[in-house]
Amino acid sequence: MFFIMCIAILMLTTPTVFAMDGQALVEAAVEYYRGIASISTVQMTVVRPTWKRVMTIKAWTRGQKDSLFYIVAPPKDRGNGTLKKGREMWIYNPKVNRVIKLPPSMMSQSWMGSDFSNNDLAKSDSIIEDYTHSLEGTASHEGKKVYIIKSMPKPAAPVVWGMQKLHVREDFILLRQEFYDEDLLLVKSMSGDRIQMLGGKLFPKIWKMKKAEEQNEYTELDYQQLAFKKSIPKNQFTISALRNPGR
Repeated sequence: MFFIMCIAILMLTTPTVFAMDGQALVEAAVEYYRGIASISTVQMTVVRPTWKRVMTIKAWTRGQKDSLFYIVAPPKDRGNGTLKKGREMWIYNPKVNRVIKLPPSMMSQSWMGSDFSNNDLAKSDSIIEDYTHSLEGTASHEGKKVYIIKSMPKPAAPVVWGMQKLHVREDFILLRQEFYDEDLLLVKSMSGDRIQMLGGKLFPKIWKMKKAEEQNEYTELDYQQLAFKKSIPKNQFTISALRNPGR
């Protein structure tokens, strides 16, 4: 009887990730990262060998498809915005008062000269829909198990990467994401650091995207504020909202 009770307790206390496969882990990690909806203020620092650029960004996300970003500082960039709805993306330049819709081919291009692409910054659901995922191994981080997942693009998927690898902790925190080209050579990697309570749950305060071959070139995102919400109005993700940064 004692043995049966121990097994029952173990089943109740073991993380649900125990029975998950690669697909379920990736879905859980994206859902954890994005939440139902969120509002954040992030300081982005682009570092190059001879210069450094710092910007402050305010961002809204809803579900896994909708995102809105605009630059708060510095003054010369204030009001520049990016709206993403599903697989469609628009950018707004207040100096010329013009909204431009980006073709899918530009989703992988650099966002505001950083090491994050348009798609990276939006953390879209492409990683869920366009890739198949398999468990490759495990590691550990701060006493917790980390699952290493290999993500390969589905046939004819509209993606630029030949492979991705994700390191997802057992509590679904994404610790690392690696991006490989068609020859399966590492191009860049993103890592999360300084995990702490943000928005009511554990979350990496610092995200760093770094090129594989350039030690002195990287972009760092530092979350200044983060709030997860139950909902955000649909009109927050419209061209009208993109044009109006005075929120």
